Amino acid sequence: MSLLVVGLSHRSAPVSVLERAALNADAQTKLLHDTVAAEPATEAAVLATCNRIELYADVDKFHAGVAELSTLLAQHSGVGLEELTPYLYVHYEDRAVHHLFSVACGLDSMVVGEGQILGQIKDSLARAQDLHTAGKLLNDLFQQALRVGKRAHSETGIDRAGQSLVTFGLEQLAAGGDVQRWAAGRRALVIGAGSMSSLAAATLARAGVAEIVVANRTFDRAERLAEILQEADDNAVAARAVRMNAVPDELTRADVVVSCTGATGLVLTAESVAQAVEGRTGQPPVAEPRFTAVQPEAPQPTADENCPLDLAAAQPGFSVMGEAAVAGMDAATLEQHATWAAGGSTRPAGGRTTESAEVDAELITALAATAATVGRIPERRRPEPVAERPAPVVFLLDLAMPRDIDAAVHRLAGVRLVDIESLAEASADAPMAADVDQVRRIVSDEVAAFGAAMRAAHITPTVVALRTMAADVVAAEIARLHGRLPDLDDRQRGEIRQAVHRVVDKLLHAPTVRVKQLAAEPGGTGYADALRTLFDLDPETVASVSRAEDSTETKDRPA
Repeated sequence: MSLLVVGLSHRSAPVSVLERAALNADAQTKLLHDTVAAEPATEAAVLATCNRIELYADVDKFHAGVAELSTLLAQHSGVGLEELTPYLYVHYEDRAVHHLFSVACGLDSMVVGEGQILGQIKDSLARAQDLHTAGKLLNDLFQQALRVGKRAHSETGIDRAGQSLVTFGLEQLAAGGDVQRWAAGRRALVIGAGSMSSLAAATLARAGVAEIVVANRTFDRAERLAEILQEADDNAVAARAVRMNAVPDELTRADVVVSCTGATGLVLTAESVAQAVEGRTGQPPVAEPRFTAVQPEAPQPTADENCPLDLAAAQPGFSVMGEAAVAGMDAATLEQHATWAAGGSTRPAGGRTTESAEVDAELITALAATAATVGRIPERRRPEPVAERPAPVVFLLDLAMPRDIDAAVHRLAGVRLVDIESLAEASADAPMAADVDQVRRIVSDEVAAFGAAMRAAHITPTVVALRTMAADVVAAEIARLHGRLPDLDDRQRGEIRQAVHRVVDKLLHAPTVRVKQLAAEPGGTGYADALRTLFDLDPETVASVSRAEDSTETKDRPA
């Protein structure tokens, strides 16, 4: 059996795809059950966070495993397989181990070095254990990943390379300023009471907000989080819980809003945020236009009635012949337009010369070739010079996947919204600490050690079966000797028994130690097969040893 991971993350897929592919708790449970029920897999675990969805499995066939896991991810995420496939990545055996260890250390996080991923890996393992989908391989793998992640954070300064997504998000809300100075005295609304929301609430409390209101669909969880915030020894803050139907009223009073729920639809619409801003300022916020069309200087020429361009839909001031006119057209229509433009070269219109018409025809033909590759020619747009935006009165941090807050809120004046997409853009320019290289070395060393341990463990049942067979042979020979020499006393029988055992142990010691060493090296898995063949070991005996080891394997919760 071999480790296989199939998944997608912020590195491989756009936020819009991750948002649609997000798995809630029920979908993760069903995915795990269906994975272990599939033929290629015997174990499974799902690591689902706000910026990654990964399915880990122990499979006996690589290609069949990739096909099955990809299909299952598509089925349970609701994104079609053809659409999902370009964004999927696959890691196998040592590469899969390397990937998970890197994830555990925060090297693959949106904010490099953040430590929250360790809690998410811990939760992933606990879920697989509860559902009995994690066997020896995944238990060992995920437990070791947790240890590697903790080692990276304790032995290096990776924490300085990045911080939690919550901290990074608050820094973006503060526009790079001091978070504590920005947050001091503000009123905060936290929507959700899960691990991410709890972390956000605790971070806001440490930053010095005056009050935190917690809203959650399960009111008891909101109350519990509010109690924890009030009872904290070092960061006690005024906190209270409300039900979700109170969010509109609380939104009007809140300065800072953090939302991270498992909802599949929007929790805050642009309209609800606009109403909250109006309730605070008495003025409805204006939705600022982000772009305006480029207006060419040349006047629009007279169009031929056979022109394939829909002139009724064309914006005034666009050149019928020029690039602006064909913005958004597909390749086939562009080709028709090029033919029409070329034919018009013999009958210049609107003061156009034959030469300029030919140039336009060549340009449109070239654009058609581009459209055939990229789909459509993007509209010619440029940023509109707008007046300086008013200072925000409401700050919103959306850490949910799929998003909780309507992206249209970005355009509301008086509002600053930071969401997963904007965090990804901001973190792309974040400086990398020198400690990252040290963490990478730790990961490489740990991957090699884990691989050696797994390969050595693979041969252990064969070695145990060999020693068991030798012990049975010794016992049979001692019994036969006792039958042939009944006059031996107990002391003599004991001496003979010890002598025979010592001979067998000395004969087996060197080869069994050496075969474990060889099996631990890359490519050493064949030594177990060779040992079984040389000593004619019963495969069922070896398998029974493996089952016995699995049944006695300690499966404690991850620390």
